[in-house]
Amino acid sequence: MDFSPYVNSRHDLDVHDSKKSHVFCEVCNKGFSKTSHLIRHLHIHTGEKPFVCEVCNKSFSQSYSLKEHVSIHTKEKPYVCEMCHKCFSLSGKLKKHLRTHTEEKPFVCEICYKVFSQRSDLKRHLLIHTKEKPYVCKMCNKSFSQSSSLKKHLRTYTKEKPYVCEICSKCFSETAHLKVHMQVHTKEKPYVCEICNKVFSQRGNLKRHLRVHTKEKPYVCVMCNKGFSDTSNLKTHLRIHTMEKAYVCEICNKFFSQSSSLKEHLRAHNKEEPYVCEMCNKIFSRTATLKEHLRIHTKENPYVCEICNKVFSGNGVLKRHLLIHTKEKPYVCEMCNKGFSQSGQLKEHIRTHTKEKPFVCEMCNKGFSRTDTLKKHLRTHTKEKPYVCDMCYEGFSRNGDLKRHLRIHTKEKSYVCEMCNKDFSRNSHLKRHILTHTKESPYVCEMCNKGFSRNDDLKRHLQIHAKEEICL
Repeated sequence: MDFSPYVNSRHDLDVHDSKKSHVFCEVCNKGFSKTSHLIRHLHIHTGEKPFVCEVCNKSFSQSYSLKEHVSIHTKEKPYVCEMCHKCFSLSGKLKKHLRTHTEEKPFVCEICYKVFSQRSDLKRHLLIHTKEKPYVCKMCNKSFSQSSSLKKHLRTYTKEKPYVCEICSKCFSETAHLKVHMQVHTKEKPYVCEICNKVFSQRGNLKRHLRVHTKEKPYVCVMCNKGFSDTSNLKTHLRIHTMEKAYVCEICNKFFSQSSSLKEHLRAHNKEEPYVCEMCNKIFSRTATLKEHLRIHTKENPYVCEICNKVFSGNGVLKRHLLIHTKEKPYVCEMCNKGFSQSGQLKEHIRTHTKEKPFVCEMCNKGFSRTDTLKKHLRTHTKEKPYVCDMCYEGFSRNGDLKRHLRIHTKEKSYVCEMCNKDFSRNSHLKRHILTHTKESPYVCEMCNKGFSRNDDLKRHLQIHAKEEICL
């Protein structure tokens, strides 16, 4: 093809090989030191693709693009990095890779002086300054600054997943997703935190982790000024303000603000509990719940209250604890206006009004308003006693019973009567004792209206009436 109409030369073309010569593209005014470089560039404007792959007939505008493509067929990677022995199909790719070792960044933005290791990264960066988004989706008119971003976006419509894992055949819409997935197989975690030596498979995960140490929260909610260390956490938080719930369960039509919440919810339908504790074989539907559970075995309590220094195994438990200090009770019952610090407590309280008992024992059909009460009840059937005293090895079905039992060994009596300073090991014993001061008799016989300060005294009294009935 004759390219002379497109060429604007400051010198004769016969001296184009001179280093001082400059030729310019008449379409976009880009300058080149060689006419051959200009001709190669003009293919972008003409759309011509003269370089054809002999294997699959795919055509390319540049010869180096064809070379790169042919390596897909030949699997040939002759260029080897001397530092990490990674192989590449092109010398240019090896040069770019070497900069990850040398940390060389020769390409500088003239506007903000940010440096980059690759020219392509600089070009993409410049679009931030120009605000240019030349690539437009024909389906929804959304515009992008990079052609690659448009290609990725289009796959949301085509559902195309061209990148396939050679080990398990799982498909992905982006090469970056495939690379991340491959680390599941290789177990590779090349990114190390210099502060605590924790390792990560992705650079982004390391960056997020570092904010745990720096306490940096650069992402701020414009509505309430709450700061977040991660953009995804900010997005999730914003849905509290917008009340947006974009994720719908196809089984029961329940809405969720997070995709992870929907996934967890679906396991309730499927009865799926894929996460297993290696120490006690207990199963969980969520990884986060398993992590918290493991701390029971490790005795790890990484979350510390900054007010009273009390430690907790889970962040959620710490948040609930903090409400004790703030006295905040944001959840209010519409029936009696009683306030609660947790939404779960409000739900349980509402059942005292509705008399609802949704948790049913499969053995005796007895109903309960709370799951923990059902769990405790089930131990009456299974005779399970998971709470064991470290001093005498006596087992208990409830944690509260174990705590009370331990006071026998420790001789602890933390409940003190304010009237006479007598101390007791149990709160129930203190309450019973206080009745001796108040002369209150809350337990009343329905047959003769006699009052008693203790329930067991009433029971003994009722036996008198029972004997009287027998005699009659």
